[in-house]
Amino acid sequence: MQLQQRIAAFSALGKQISTDLQNHAFEPYFNRAFAENGWFTAESIKQSLEAIAKYFLDEAHMREWLESYDLQDNTAPQTVGLVLAGNIPLVGWHDVQTVLISGNKAMIKFSSKDKVLMERLLKMLVEIEPAFEDYIIIAERLKDFDAVIATGSGNTVRYFEYYFGKYPHVIRGSRNSVAVLTGNETNEELENLGEDVFSYFGLGCRNISKLYVPKDYNFNKLFEAFEKFKEAANHNKYRNNYEYHKSLLLLNREHHLDNGYLIIREDKSLASAVASLNFEYYSHISEVEKMLQADKEKLQCVVTKDENITGALPLGTAQRPMDRTGRTTRSVPRGKWRARTAHAPEQTAQADPLRR
Repeated sequence: MQLQQRIAAFSALGKQISTDLQNHAFEPYFNRAFAENGWFTAESIKQSLEAIAKYFLDEAHMREWLESYDLQDNTAPQTVGLVLAGNIPLVGWHDVQTVLISGNKAMIKFSSKDKVLMERLLKMLVEIEPAFEDYIIIAERLKDFDAVIATGSGNTVRYFEYYFGKYPHVIRGSRNSVAVLTGNETNEELENLGEDVFSYFGLGCRNISKLYVPKDYNFNKLFEAFEKFKEAANHNKYRNNYEYHKSLLLLNREHHLDNGYLIIREDKSLASAVASLNFEYYSHISEVEKMLQADKEKLQCVVTKDENITGALPLGTAQRPMDRTGRTTRSVPRGKWRARTAHAPEQTAQADPLRR
């Protein structure tokens, strides 16, 4: 297949996704995906599908994304093994699209928690462009591949490095995302922050897990803005996590703030449990800049309204798959692969006994 043929197929897929969402054609798959993974509500799935259709599969965005790469002819496709994550709906889709748009073959090992939706999108793609059938290999175990992209948490990353280290590879571990607040945020800006905290129930590495706040910060405004997201507490798994971690804090007599569906406590750790946020005070923004620099290899993204924070995103944009320029935030594999360990945009959930 030529590049233009591949772009046209993915663009058509994006349009078909949008049409099927409007016509409620995805609803049977919503139900099956929820049965497979109790975190995958219809709202979360729809949010992911809309983002994929709007950004990843939009023809103009794809062309802008691909303009830096020489992908016109791929006369010797490589087989790229993909070990996909499953913490949020279709989190592995961009890896699949990246391999296929570059003219290579994708050998895919699905996450057991996100198989229904991935299979559906791949079937739609092949229906649009049957030539892709020869480029998609579904595998329970990866073998006879040329390179690999694998996503996992701390323990699985070490496993991947051991087994895949001799191949050209990209191995991704987990990261966290943080917000830097000035205390001057409007209610709308704090509601936007709520999107970064509560979307996908906070299970993604682009979800905010920690706040940096000025001394004497008033959390009341934050809780008022977060009222918009209180329905999260009606989700059984989320509620179980909230009750579990609240009980631990009460038993240990640890000071914390609680609005009935979100726990906020002072903790320097970047990672927080489901239904909770950590926070850390600062006296001057320069302190935060130093901490962010020290933790840069552990961070996926930073959101803030403070324009002095280099590389930060506006509040409410952490889960959008495009940066401020409109370009996608991930790259396409070129012909030559480098062995490296990376960190994934939106891949692994933080370890927690009640998440599964």
